[in-house]
Amino acid sequence: MAERPWLVGIVGGSGSGKTSIARELVRRLREMDTDAMLLDMDAYYAPLESARARFGSRPINWDHPHAFDLELMAAHLAALRRNEPLRTPVYDFIVSDRTGWAEPMPPGRVIILEGLLLLTLPDIREQLDVKVFVDTDADIRILRRIKRDIQERGRDLDGVISQYLDFVRPAHLDFVEPSKRWADLIIPTGVENRMALDILIHHVQGRLAISSEKTGRDRS
Repeated sequence: MAERPWLVGIVGGSGSGKTSIARELVRRLREMDTDAMLLDMDAYYAPLESARARFGSRPINWDHPHAFDLELMAAHLAALRRNEPLRTPVYDFIVSDRTGWAEPMPPGRVIILEGLLLLTLPDIREQLDVKVFVDTDADIRILRRIKRDIQERGRDLDGVISQYLDFVRPAHLDFVEPSKRWADLIIPTGVENRMALDILIHHVQGRLAISSEKTGRDRS
């Protein structure tokens, strides 16, 4: 029986640097000959029609749990834990809608997940083997978000600021920040914290080694 993949969840507010940490972890694990794949919670935004139905007459809050297809994500994580290949949704931020499905991917030995609400939701949180929270100051986060949304998502400055004040900040205080209590490791500042990254890498490698030894004993 194949070893079950290890799921590492990387959580933090918008602009915290969680994506950079997730990519760095994948890069370093692959350098160590550990098969690793990256899964982004943003791919699991609900289709636009479904999101509109959930929020009714209210504007869609893209930082709220109702904006995500959580049932699909929980089912996909369970499938990965069974070593089943996965076809993730393809989400287009320009049109704010799901546009298709990616090609099937086999699970890696380690699966790095990153997203706003991974620790907030029990059905997702309880499937994670390692839970990490990236704790970055709010002023840094908003500046990173402004730069990203203008350069990569075609939005204007007034729109980004309005969305942050009306939706992003309240959702962060209601959902993201309180989920810190579930973290196994809190990383201040983000990918620049090399010591925290080293600790996380060594922890994951150590747990993988223990898991491999146990699987070997079970087979004998």
